[in-house]
Amino acid sequence: MDEIQLLQLKRVVNIKAIVTPLWKEEAQKQLQSQINQIDGQLQQLEMQGQRMMSELQKQAETQPGNLAIQQQIAEVQNRLNQDKSNLLQQKNQNLQQLQQVQTVDLEAEVDQGKVESFFTVGLGDNLVQKLQVEILLKDGVIQEIRGQL
Repeated sequence: MDEIQLLQLKRVVNIKAIVTPLWKEEAQKQLQSQINQIDGQLQQLEMQGQRMMSELQKQAETQPGNLAIQQQIAEVQNRLNQDKSNLLQQKNQNLQQLQQVQTVDLEAEVDQGKVESFFTVGLGDNLVQKLQVEILLKDGVIQEIRGQL
């Protein structure tokens, strides 16, 4: 008697969205919120940096010639510059994405993310086709499931 051979596998499913006025509005709000959050982090970093540098400079004044304090000042300054640079880089990426959102055509399909799903395969199935599945959304509602389930 032949036994049926089936196997459960996990795959990545791409999520795409159809660009609508609502999609644009939501994407712009989300990106603007992230930009505002980064601006807040930059201000906080600036204030913390000024406090730390002020304290270290006071120590340097009370202990002139102390190389350890001078080294600490340089390390703190380098760290602050690095953190600030990282935040500015994130902000620039978000600003570029915001510009892209504003210029993308209505009804265009854009990548929205990925999810994982399980699927069953058996002898004779085309694995490549079963791995190529995507979901198309319009304002959060599934419009189409593309590929072999």
